[in-house]
Amino acid sequence: MKVLYNWLKEFVDLKATPEDLRTRLSLSGTAVEALEQTAAGPLLDIDLTSNRADCLGHYGIAREVAALYRLMLKPVEAYPRETAGYASAATRVEIKSPELCGRYTARVLRGIEVGPSPDWLRQRLEALGQTSINNVVDATNYVMLELGHPLHAFDLDLLSEQRIVVRRARPGEKMRTLDGIERTLTAEMCVIADAARAVALAGVMGGGETEIRATSRNILLEAAWFDPISIRRTAKALGLRTEASVRFERGADPKMAELASRRCAELIQQVGGGEVLAGAVDIYPGRTEAPAIELTRKELLRVMGADVPTRDIEAILTTLGFAPVRMDPARGGSGSFLAKWTCRRPSWRGDVAREIDLIEEVARLYGVDKFPPRLPAAKLPAARLEYTEAEDRLRERLIGLGYQEIITIPIVDEPSDAIFRAESAAPARIANPLAEDASVMRSTGVVTMAAALEWNLNHAQRNIRLFEFGKTYRWSGAEPVETPVLTLGATGLAREKGVAESEREFVFADLKGDLDQIGHLAGGILWKAGGPAWLHPARAGTISLGAGGAASRPIGLAGQLARRAAEQFKLRQDAYVAELELDPLCAGYRAARAALRYKPLSRFPAVERDFSLLLSEGTAFAGVVEAIRALGIAEVSSIEAVDLFRGKHVPEGKFSLLVRVTFESRHATLTESQLTDFSSRIVAALEQKLGASLRAS
Repeated sequence: MKVLYNWLKEFVDLKATPEDLRTRLSLSGTAVEALEQTAAGPLLDIDLTSNRADCLGHYGIAREVAALYRLMLKPVEAYPRETAGYASAATRVEIKSPELCGRYTARVLRGIEVGPSPDWLRQRLEALGQTSINNVVDATNYVMLELGHPLHAFDLDLLSEQRIVVRRARPGEKMRTLDGIERTLTAEMCVIADAARAVALAGVMGGGETEIRATSRNILLEAAWFDPISIRRTAKALGLRTEASVRFERGADPKMAELASRRCAELIQQVGGGEVLAGAVDIYPGRTEAPAIELTRKELLRVMGADVPTRDIEAILTTLGFAPVRMDPARGGSGSFLAKWTCRRPSWRGDVAREIDLIEEVARLYGVDKFPPRLPAAKLPAARLEYTEAEDRLRERLIGLGYQEIITIPIVDEPSDAIFRAESAAPARIANPLAEDASVMRSTGVVTMAAALEWNLNHAQRNIRLFEFGKTYRWSGAEPVETPVLTLGATGLAREKGVAESEREFVFADLKGDLDQIGHLAGGILWKAGGPAWLHPARAGTISLGAGGAASRPIGLAGQLARRAAEQFKLRQDAYVAELELDPLCAGYRAARAALRYKPLSRFPAVERDFSLLLSEGTAFAGVVEAIRALGIAEVSSIEAVDLFRGKHVPEGKFSLLVRVTFESRHATLTESQLTDFSSRIVAALEQKLGASLRAS
């Protein structure tokens, strides 16, 4: 919502500078994103929450300003010069669908001269991003921006029988809107019709057949109130979002319709001459009484933890239109703990329904910064969630490995989610998505991780390592299923260039090593080559917990994104992702912690032996470890892969792997003969099981 500072000053005697106003409004919950200078004066760009339909006009913002600075809000006065003739004699209005239209007012103007708008009017509209069309249409837009209530002008002479019928559209009915597009309507849509056909989409856009032209002389001015849900569905179904639909779908003020009509008639008369017929046709089937809401100081103190002076409470609520009336026995007294007010909700604040809403209004306009920070008294003892400790340890390990934590929104577009979704998984679709690119809940954290990598690369961040604790969603029968997961993503350099080292790209082995480090916390993990089609076939693996043995259920996967998947996200360098189910990982951590036993350090020195092996391509290091462990040599304390080499002096189809085995005894110092025996047995086992041989040089 764009607001002109000088326009606000027409409704409130504001002395504060635009900069101070920006700060005060933002602190009160009406966020001002930008302040700029225009030909019409300072302009504030305000980001409104969806419940604040009352602030979609300058008068609504002026009401906020008046409450903030404790100033008087000037009333809107509109008195067009009316003739002796009556509008009710010139037109008729019939509402056939009162559930869609709660109020419709029609005012008739005759003898209008349609032409360009004066400079002051055009300048204000253009500063707010509105294109000037002609003085009549500009007047309707001006009043909408001023009072926050949309209006529409029809050429009265082009209306069949010069009457209005508000009804549902007929299935398949067509009409051409002001943008020149012929649209097919459905029975759920509300239309404004004359005696013959639909002439406007109610609350969204007018029709081309009755638009104001240079030859128009007689005008029917519409100011109405339409059901917000109906307007939202119509605008979404037709892909037609307008300034009018935004205001109606958020809940316009039904009582503002008649005043907006008078104000617009006065302005049209001012810029286009002519005469205004007396009165207006006003059909109001949706009239309701304003509900009463009670506010007590006791509840204000309980919620906010501090008091607000009585004069401020009453000044704020009065300026906002709630008309507070003191109802406790100590009426007139200030600061009474038993103070109680009865308020009437104004028609423009449909979002206020409970006492807590009134407390929020008082608190934000009094100044939240004036309330001392404190924690509410706990009624129950606090306890950490079951897997909190495991998540903390995983988080510490990942940060230590150079990863940064992110939090993403789990709502994604279906085509992106389908890239990574398993064929057997049914997506959890959102019944009423806010946008087409946010229509399903993610079925895997990889889709949002890939998007995060893309965003960072597009912002010149080439070396990235990210992780996220989140949830994935799928549909199972009659309800969605949430699965906590840990997702990793990495791309760019694994090591930057240093004094003694050259730079090195991040590769699958780096990701595998990082996951092994994480897996140590859960008792170790097992790898199996292969993965889904969206991972590189030679650089992918499925992961299971080592504690469950070789037949343990897979809990995750990892690998390099395949070219097809990477191109979907415009990733122009190799990207690596991994995803692990969090529940079994945390359960593995707890089991590993419970099984942990401490033992004294050996008094005898450990001995390391290096084996430079020639192995066939495709041989996994896990096979080497398994072959050595199968010998049952109790003195083997650790087995590590130290170096891998391919190239000169290594036969084709082979690679060289340097394996370091550490021997340690708790009973005596190992002798050379024992070490020679252990080494011989290890080499023999590797030759027999893996076809390995010792490298000569």
